[in-house]
Amino acid sequence: MFSLPFPSRSAVPKRSSLGKLVDQSTVLLMVAIGSLILLLALLILFHENANATKGYRLRNLEHERSQLLLKEEVQNMQISQQQSLEVLQADEKIQSMIPAKNPVYVESERAVAKR
Repeated sequence: MFSLPFPSRSAVPKRSSLGKLVDQSTVLLMVAIGSLILLLALLILFHENANATKGYRLRNLEHERSQLLLKEEVQNMQISQQQSLEVLQADEKIQSMIPAKNPVYVESERAVAKR
């Protein structure tokens, strides 16, 4: 007898049915979409965490700034108090100074450097 040009049924690989392919592609699509959703949720979580951390640091820095401004104001008040005339007049070094006798004042029209 003669042989057929087509291979026998046992030599042909089995093909998946169209239903199986659709089911596999649907599952693959669901897994891909689920992975994207999970990835986006994680990115949003990290972003919100970074924002919350920045807000916490900003609040702490604002508190520290207000404390430093208050401290500066207190120091300015202390400086003003120490520079007041009452404190200067009560100072022992200033009181021990001898008052000037016959002071000579420089006239504004004469040049001091010419002499």
